[in-house]
Amino acid sequence: MSKILVGKIIAAHGIKGEVKIKAFTEDPKSLGAFGPFTLADGRSIEIARLKLAKDHLIAALKGIIDRTAAEALRGVELFAAREKLGQDLLLADLVSRDVLHNGSSLGKIDGFQNFGAGELMELNTGLLIPVRFVVSSDDAVTVDLPDGYLDPPERET
Repeated sequence: MSKILVGKIIAAHGIKGEVKIKAFTEDPKSLGAFGPFTLADGRSIEIARLKLAKDHLIAALKGIIDRTAAEALRGVELFAAREKLGQDLLLADLVSRDVLHNGSSLGKIDGFQNFGAGELMELNTGLLIPVRFVVSSDDAVTVDLPDGYLDPPERET
């Protein structure tokens, strides 16, 4: 069974065991529907209550009843079974696919990065390509890059 990273516990919230969660889903509130979650160490955790805050979620977790227990979960990643995420195409589904530009291969997708300005495809050739340039994704991912995107940078003399 394939597991997909869907969120991360970023901090404790309050004194009753609630946690702040950064959701990696398009609709953060949908996170609750994808549980129970598997943790990297194999444990399972369930959300009892979930509410949207400014830039994160606040969740009450089953079995976590005090701040000390909540603080121990800081940094824990939440994985959902791929089957629970529906039939929508996920970025994780694109890993290992060829990336084509004007019919030529630019390499294969190794993964994705986000440094704050949007998702970037990381190719095995070292290229980083913003996901916004993807125009189709069948067997291969086709991108439409702006003129000059693949040109080597100019060096100062």
